[in-house]
This record gives sequence, structure tokens and C-alpha cells, in this order.
Amino acid sequence: MSGQATEMLSGGERKVIFASSLGTVFEWYDFYLYGSLAAIIAKHFFSGVNETTGFIFALLAFSAGFAVRPFGAIVFGRLGDLIGRKYTFLVTILIMGMSTAVVGMLPTYSQIGVAAPIILLSLRLLQGLALGGEYGGAATYVAEHAPKGKRGLFTSWIQTTATLGLFLSLLVILACRTLLGKEFDEWGWRIPFLISILLLIVSVYIRMQLHESPVFLKMKDEGKASKAPLTESFARWDNLKIVIMALLGGTAGQAVVWYTGQFYALFFLEKMLKVDSQAANLLIAGALAIGTPFFILFGALSDKIGRKPIVMIGCLLAALTYFPIFKALTEYVNPAVFKAEAEHPVVVVADPARCSFQFDPVGKARFVSSCDIAKAWLAKRAIPYVNEAAAPGSVATVKVGAGAMVSSFEGGGLPADQFKARSVEFDKALGDAIKTAGYPAKTDTAQINIPVVLTLLTLLVIYVTMVYGPIAAWLVELFPARIRYTSMSLPYHIGNGWFGGFLPTVAFAMVATTGDIYYGLWYPIIVALMTLVLGTFFLPETKDREIHHEA
Repeated sequence: MSGQATEMLSGGERKVIFASSLGTVFEWYDFYLYGSLAAIIAKHFFSGVNETTGFIFALLAFSAGFAVRPFGAIVFGRLGDLIGRKYTFLVTILIMGMSTAVVGMLPTYSQIGVAAPIILLSLRLLQGLALGGEYGGAATYVAEHAPKGKRGLFTSWIQTTATLGLFLSLLVILACRTLLGKEFDEWGWRIPFLISILLLIVSVYIRMQLHESPVFLKMKDEGKASKAPLTESFARWDNLKIVIMALLGGTAGQAVVWYTGQFYALFFLEKMLKVDSQAANLLIAGALAIGTPFFILFGALSDKIGRKPIVMIGCLLAALTYFPIFKALTEYVNPAVFKAEAEHPVVVVADPARCSFQFDPVGKARFVSSCDIAKAWLAKRAIPYVNEAAAPGSVATVKVGAGAMVSSFEGGGLPADQFKARSVEFDKALGDAIKTAGYPAKTDTAQINIPVVLTLLTLLVIYVTMVYGPIAAWLVELFPARIRYTSMSLPYHIGNGWFGGFLPTVAFAMVATTGDIYYGLWYPIIVALMTLVLGTFFLPETKDREIHHEA
């Protein structure tokens, strides 16, 4: 499909698509390096707090880049509608590339203390601002070069860039891990960030060869370009209502399906199923390699049957099948834990009033109730459990199957040496019970059913291609040319930056609170169903709209 599509394009069209897409691939590569290396980032930059809090901080810093994307969309979207598409997304790639390179040179917490995470967070915010301006520029630029009837096909190449950027980041990390071994975790993690300097040089050179969008030039020549794109986009109800509905009925559902199918799937393999990082990355990379051509397939198909039906069907399929797919992943990735959970379920019996949400932003809190001690032990080892209420004031116990019951202990008021001794006793007792019940310390790679797991992961990626392949063309066609860059960028980046970007953090918190490793899936399912309903009833089909001469 993709080969036939390429043959139908002229040399000039291929240049526009290639130059826009390649730069965006590199920009996504920069952005996703952080997410792929979150565990190592936590170790080097958030070591001043406890391990669980450090990992949550690392996820929050990753999410911070998403949080500011809408602000980048406003700033750079306005510039794109005022001064042009080409120069705006040239600026964004410079900011992104330089911010990423500096991460590779940044001293760690052990070297400069609290300044390290502060600087890291600042760089993530710069990356998010840059990415907020990048996507809208690239998508608008390519769509405005596309002939009528091919906008879905043209912009679907832009849609491959996020996945290809993630794929590239995984491959570079795998190569560095393989070459450096244990040294990668110590200092070799910096190499993928530093490589972005080379990618930046290539990207800037290629983008310098591009010409401005013909639609924008025509508006400028005719004096029809917007002088106040923010006002026209968001202060006038006729356009604002489309922005709101494009978010809730389009990009919100697209975003959670995207992040569940790629990032949360990787997180689930590593954190919940305890798969070795290299094996997990290879499995995800394999699924991405198989699934990526479907972006082009669904983009081209949307030119024939419409954008809306493909996106809506993708949201529906995801909502209906996430639970069975992720449960099947557990069964075929880590059959030992799947069997142990079925035959010997773990239950935390505790007074709910004595159970805390164990997130410590400043590293000063002590979680010493018997419930917190028990849940922290299980969460750290990714042991699934369910909760059962006990009498008020009672000491928490952990039931492992039908035969074992391990009492926790109240740590409040205990001297440090006694607390440590009791912790050692509890660790041994519960560890022995968990081991006897058959819960593995980590996944046995030899037991992974690779064909089945790869099929399941590829199915998740295909859902991604359904919701993401047509979305750029749909957004471009929803808004008039004079305010297109600004109007389409904001709902896209609120959807992907907020609804999608916070998915790993929200889902992890939901799992940690309940002990149910699948509970976090309720978040993307509910958002996808919301988008299905609102998009079906309140957003128009746009594939036949004329976008080249409107102002």
C-alpha cells in the first residue's frame, strides 16, 4: 500500500512530505527518549526521595512536557498564522534539539543536588513548548500542499512520525545497551540524547530547503491573512465550539488510544509483568515495525470513506477489547504470575482509614502504618492484590491464597533499629509466602509466547493507526486557512498533551491504589467512549471540503 501510494506522488510532493516528516520524526525521537529512559532518569535525577516517589516524579517530569504542549500550540500556532508555516516549525525543531542535547550533558542529583531535577524539568518544559508548535505546523504545511482527494494520504505520513520517532529511540537505546552493558545505566544513557545534535543538523538543513505553503502565500498576497488568530480562534463562539468538540469528540480519544497502545503497553510489560527492559523494548519495536504501514493505509482509506468512521471505530474497538488484550498479555508474557494470581490470589486485609496514597512530593513523609508497609512491599514487586476491609484499628494482614496469612506491623513510634528488624522479618515472611505461591521475581524470557504476544501488541498498534492516521487531515479540514495553524494545534495538544500525556501517571496511581494491575485501563476506556459518543453526534465529516482557497 505505502509503495503504491509513493509512486502516485510527484517529486515535489515527495520532497514536501519527506522533509516535513523527517524533521518531525527526529523531534519525536528527542521527546520520547525521556519516556523510554524514565527508570534511569529517576535513579540519576530524583535520588533524593524514596524509590516509589522517585519513579512517580520521573513520570510527572515526563508528563510536564505534555502539560505545556497546549501553550506551545498557542504561541507557535499564532506565529504560524502570522508569519508563515515554514519558519515557525524551523524554530520549534531548534528548541527541541538543543533542549534534548543539554539533557545528555546535565549533571546528576549526586553532583549538583536539587538543581539537577529543576534544570531537567525546565528542559522538559522547553521540549513540550517546541512540540506544541511542531505538529500543527507540519500537518498544516503538508495538507496545504496536498491535492484534493489525497489529504488523508499526505498527512498520514506525518502521522507515522510519532511512532517512527519512538521506534528510533528504542532502537538507539537497545544498540547502546547491547554495546555498553551495565555501563549504560551509569553513563551510557547520555549517548542517545547527544545523538540528537546530529539529527538536529540534518533536520534543519532539510527544512531550510522547503518553500512556504502556497495557501499561506496566497492569503498574504490577497491581504486575507489573520491579524489576530488567537481572537478569531478562541474568542468567537462559531470557531471555539468546533475547537472544543474537536478536542472532546476527536483528539482526546485518539490520544488515550495512542498512548495505551504504545507507551502504556511498554510500561505494563516492564513494571507490571516484570519483563527485562531489553526484551520489552524489542517486543514493542517489533509491533511498531509491523503496524506502522497501517497509518498510510487508514490515511488513504479516509480519503475514500471519510475520517470520522475510521477514528470512531478505532475508539470503539479499543474500549471493547483492552481488558481481554491486557489479560492475555499477562497470560502469554508471564504465565507464572497469571497462574499464581488465579490459584493463590493475594488479599490485603486492612482498616481503610489506615491506608495512605503513598506519594511523597518532598521526600519527608513516612509511611509506617501496617497497611502502608504491606502495600508498599507488594507494589514495589508488582504483585497484584485486592483489598478487604478489616475492623477499625486492626493490624493489616496479607493473605496469600488459602493457606498463608502474614501479619504486617505498625511502624509508628518504633526506633529505627527496631523498625528495620521488623521490616526484615516481614520481608522474609511475605517473600517466602509469595515465592511458595508461585509468584516469580521476574519474567522468564524463555516462557514468553512471542508470536501471540507480538500479535497482541501489533493489534494495539493497529488501533493507534486507526485513530491517528486520519486525525491530521480531519483537524486541518475543520478550520479555515487564516486561523488553521492556531485552531487545530490547541485541541490536538490538549488532547495528546493532557488526556494522553498524563495517562501513564494516572494509570499507575490507579493501579497502586487498588492493587489491580488492569485497573488503570479504565482511564483510556472511559475517555475513548466519551470521544465515540461526542464525535459521532457532533463532529462533521470533512473529507470533501475545499481548503485551498478559503480565507
